[in-house]
Amino acid sequence: MKTKKKKLRIFLILLTILIVLILIFFFGSRKEKIKHLTKPPGTTPAAKPAREIQMKKVTLFFLSENDGLLHPEEREIQVSSLNDEARAVIEELIRGPKSDLLSTIPENTRVRQVFVTSDGIAYVDLSKNLLEANFYGSSGEMAVVYSIVNSLAYNFKAIKKVSLLVEGNERETLGGHIDLSRPFLPDYSLVAR
Repeated sequence: MKTKKKKLRIFLILLTILIVLILIFFFGSRKEKIKHLTKPPGTTPAAKPAREIQMKKVTLFFLSENDGLLHPEEREIQVSSLNDEARAVIEELIRGPKSDLLSTIPENTRVRQVFVTSDGIAYVDLSKNLLEANFYGSSGEMAVVYSIVNSLAYNFKAIKKVSLLVEGNERETLGGHIDLSRPFLPDYSLVAR
């Protein structure tokens, strides 16, 4: 009998301990406060450095009223893919010269798309506003075409020829003089020396 009582007592003690542990486990943690680690004063998380925008110089060609030739003017564009950089050059041409040179492309012209093929032909698709340019005959129309062609070929070795499109379509001419049915090679004889 004594051993039975002893076993019962041990069982009750263990049962009590088990109940206390269960109560502590489920209900005791609610009162515990979690401390958040704070950083010492004067320390701030290191700011991620802003990605630096790389720029590159390009040369654009604008018309001079004095001699009827194309003259260079430098600009900076953001470094990017070949297609995006070529587009940026055309957009800078549309913005016009910063000097006393003449713009060859009407400023309301939009660049629809610029795409350079693997064999070096740049397709430049401009809005129909390009047709509003004051061509002043074949020499004026030539200035429009070669300001674009020379600006692209001069700045990008990958561009060998340039094909001009208007609203996504090939045109025979811009103003009735220069044949647009084939891609143009650059012609630096039209550039002032």
